[in-house]
Amino acid sequence: MSDWIDLIDCAALEPGDVTPVTLGKRRLAVYDAADGIYVTMALCTHGGADLCDGYFDGHVIECPLHQGCFDIRDGRPLGAPVTRPIKTFPARVVDGRVQVKL
Repeated sequence: MSDWIDLIDCAALEPGDVTPVTLGKRRLAVYDAADGIYVTMALCTHGGADLCDGYFDGHVIECPLHQGCFDIRDGRPLGAPVTRPIKTFPARVVDGRVQVKL
């Protein structure tokens, strides 16, 4: 079972937006949503575009390449052309740092 890993200081997050973070070989997207912090893989499952460059609103990230959307809470695709979910990770904030569990 993996442990919680420090990912980024909360002060370094783009307020109300998505922030890219590299952890080892993983490129992650950290979302500062109104109801908390969410973490997903950063690459779209359809065209491989960087979701950190997409439009983020509420709980939805829109891919900048083909405008497919995902729900960041569970990774599910919300419309064409995306059909496969993005991987999500449990996240929490401890002492002003975002932590992720891989």
